[in-house]
Amino acid sequence: MSTTVTLAEEIALLSLDDESGAAKERSSAGWAVAGGILLELAMAGRVTVTDGRLAVTDTTPTGTALLDGRLAQLDEWTRRRERPRKVADWLTKDQSKAVTATVESLCERGLVVEERNRVLGLFPVRRYPEADGSVERELRARLTSVVVHGTEPDDRTGGLVALLHAAKLHRLAFPEVPRKLVSARMAKIADGQWAGDGVREAIRNMQAAVVAVTVVTATTTVL
Repeated sequence: MSTTVTLAEEIALLSLDDESGAAKERSSAGWAVAGGILLELAMAGRVTVTDGRLAVTDTTPTGTALLDGRLAQLDEWTRRRERPRKVADWLTKDQSKAVTATVESLCERGLVVEERNRVLGLFPVRRYPEADGSVERELRARLTSVVVHGTEPDDRTGGLVALLHAAKLHRLAFPEVPRKLVSARMAKIADGQWAGDGVREAIRNMQAAVVAVTVVTATTTVL
């Protein structure tokens, strides 16, 4: 397995409570996790994301099990139709599976541990408390440097900020900083001017898709 923690794993780490292992902002974080895998595949040149549509352009393994597992599934899914598939449709289809695969990957890395319990002695519940906090500490320090202190982001960090902003996960990333103090900077980073054309387009398409599915989910929940 690759030693580099993926965008999806970083979002999952931010969403899991360090002590209880419970997922915070589960729905929005789930969409961002699925979007993180897709964005990383786009940045690795395995898929293209254009005008809200996606296509697999290279099935060569990346060397990261989490990404390669989703790439194989995505390739199979896109082959069922000749016309390009919608990004939002893939996120809707893959969200729960992507989250499960991402958390399993964190367990395999030894960053979290799985705990199984029952609520009221009846309903099985899984929690994933922190086992090794070094990666999350580095992650939060990097986000603080880029968003709070204005350091220029690299492609991956900029993409991560864009996903967090699209899914309105400001509080997960900066729990002790008022949203109004970070949202403008996150929006500017999400605009993608620091990135190359291909990465910028992928980020904007992913943002639009994540915003769309989170809004639909929120509306459905209210109704």
